[in-house]
Amino acid sequence: MSIHYIDQGRKDALPVIFLHGFPLNLEMWNEQMKVVSEQYRAIAYDIRGHGQSDVEDGQYTIESHVDDLIALLDQLNIKKVVIVGFSMGGYIALRALERNPERFRGAVLSNTKSEADTDMNKLNRFKAMKSVKENGIEAFADGFLKMAFAPETFKTNPEIVENIRKVIKMTPSRSIMGTLLALAARTDTTSVLIKIKVPTLILVGEKDEITSPKDAKSMHEKIERSELHIIPNAAHMSNLENPFVYNEKLLNFLRRLLEIQQ
Repeated sequence: MSIHYIDQGRKDALPVIFLHGFPLNLEMWNEQMKVVSEQYRAIAYDIRGHGQSDVEDGQYTIESHVDDLIALLDQLNIKKVVIVGFSMGGYIALRALERNPERFRGAVLSNTKSEADTDMNKLNRFKAMKSVKENGIEAFADGFLKMAFAPETFKTNPEIVENIRKVIKMTPSRSIMGTLLALAARTDTTSVLIKIKVPTLILVGEKDEITSPKDAKSMHEKIERSELHIIPNAAHMSNLENPFVYNEKLLNFLRRLLEIQQ
């Protein structure tokens, strides 16, 4: 299969890899790639079934997404990387930190959580799968956008909302349904948090209702020496809704990480 990625910045600099959320693609990281690639090696890729990567049979698991991540790092000859995972990308990052801890120099867990889906959340994902089949992707996109963005974002920055709508509508229904199933089936990684020893930054939007500040604080309490920042004027899509603060926290973390490890 084919995985689409972009690789920017100095090849001899600290590598940072970005994992997007569902049902998005690497374009959600455009603002972060611009600033990170000025000082570091910045890599973003389309997770299997999203963007320009192959869709294949739509039978996805978080485990297979970790396989793809490690295979890409091997392809790029990167032995250790800083991983930045947003929402679903955070679920993949947490499982990768559990399974392949030797491959990471640091971690950024953005708008994500360690707990597996509750039964109610699983049922909601199954309802969403049924809705995609019966009503199409547009109705699914409308529901996602209402949950993902803060109400004021629709008024103050409608362009980014419409950009994400376009991305969702371009995602094949097979991928959306397969990913919903993978998310419902993911493992609980809460027990892994106390084992994470690399520097870790946790970011969350103050109005995030999908992965709440409470979820972020819970991870922060369990990950030794982690740091937590709540992004103001943002909900789930915090890197798009308030890129200035998000980028500031991210760049400060990368700078401190280098100072620690030198």
